Amino acid sequence: MRYRSRGYTVFTISNTIFLSLLALICVLPLLHVLSLSFSSRAAATANIVNFWPVGFTTDAYAKTLGNDMFIRSLWIGVERTVLGTVVSMAVVTMAAYSLSKSSHKFPGRQFYIWIFVFTMLFSGGLIPSYILISKLHLIDKIWALILPSAVSVWNMILMLNFFRTIPQDLEEAAYIDGAGHLRVLWSVYLPVSMPSIATLSLFTMVFHWNSWFDGVIYMSNPDGYPLATYLHSMIVSDNLSRVGVTLQSVENFSNRTVKSAQIFIGALPILLVYPFLQKYFVKGIVLGSVKS
Repeated sequence: MRYRSRGYTVFTISNTIFLSLLALICVLPLLHVLSLSFSSRAAATANIVNFWPVGFTTDAYAKTLGNDMFIRSLWIGVERTVLGTVVSMAVVTMAAYSLSKSSHKFPGRQFYIWIFVFTMLFSGGLIPSYILISKLHLIDKIWALILPSAVSVWNMILMLNFFRTIPQDLEEAAYIDGAGHLRVLWSVYLPVSMPSIATLSLFTMVFHWNSWFDGVIYMSNPDGYPLATYLHSMIVSDNLSRVGVTLQSVENFSNRTVKSAQIFIGALPILLVYPFLQKYFVKGIVLGSVKS
């Protein structure tokens, strides 16, 4: 009966209105960018585009897809995201599996955990990191964007706590059948950890896809920029050549519409991937967030 009380009804209505407004605030900027990308040069220049295209045209997308710099940075961004996610999840999963064991199975477990936690509190700094990457001869290489962030301690702690919720009977049954640690991890832990893996994979994908600063630091040649770095440099520099708009075509194209088209295309991959992982999102965060 308490779920049918007036207070609960008021809370449900207020919560629905609040979340709807919050969702609207998140969607409207993206809708404005999409509308601007499909608008004509005159409408974009006059700043009369709100949430619906004015003078509908697809010229901005045709120009974007014909821009070699954009296509190259898009491919580098996809490559970085895929490789970075695979490498990070592999390292984080194996580290979490090892540290999820009890102290009598893994002597020195607490010592190693505190080493990882220490890296969350203190970092070497930007200059030492650049010197390290330079000494490893990784400047202008894709691995300079992947290896420094391969170990996410926060993700490892979440995965570690999730592994500790898995019943020990499953692991012991595998050991009785002759399985080793790698077999137990692959055949027992990973199949039952899909919600956590999917959630952390989404976090890692979003991080790599949106990260732009390391591209500026470790890539001396703009041809090696991932998409996020390219979009950042394009917006900050306001250089027409970066967006593919030349002086000869400025009468037909607006740099605002082309920029909007490139920004929307840059956001599209994550928007397409997220719905497939959303069902794991809440479950993956709740599981593994209680037991430590």
